[in-house]
Amino acid sequence: QVQLVESGGGLVQAGGSLRLSCAASGVTFSSYRMGWFRQAPGKEREFVATISRGSSLTSYLDLVKGRFTISRDNAKNTVYLQMNSLKPEDTAVYYCAAARYSDYAYWGQGTQVTVSS
Repeated sequence: QVQLVESGGGLVQAGGSLRLSCAASGVTFSSYRMGWFRQAPGKEREFVATISRGSSLTSYLDLVKGRFTISRDNAKNTVYLQMNSLKPEDTAVYYCAAARYSDYAYWGQGTQVTVSS
């Protein structure tokens, strides 16, 4: 049974930082491209960042470039999202997801990030 469990969300003031973690089980973690997505109230879910299986390739939503960093530790079956210089518009539920091929087949339950102004 595949499980992705996010943690690290919370309430932070604008300009602050948070690090999200996503622990995977039930999959060969190193075989999956991992991604972070977010969904704000009343909005569609959007892509935030992705990282390749061996960490050689990363990609980001333009709005978070230079502020967010995605990384992974295949030995710990965990992917991270370091979020710096947070803005109120970053407030959302953040989800991690795993893709073996082109589509993200597995999703976590999400963790709430709230940035106060």
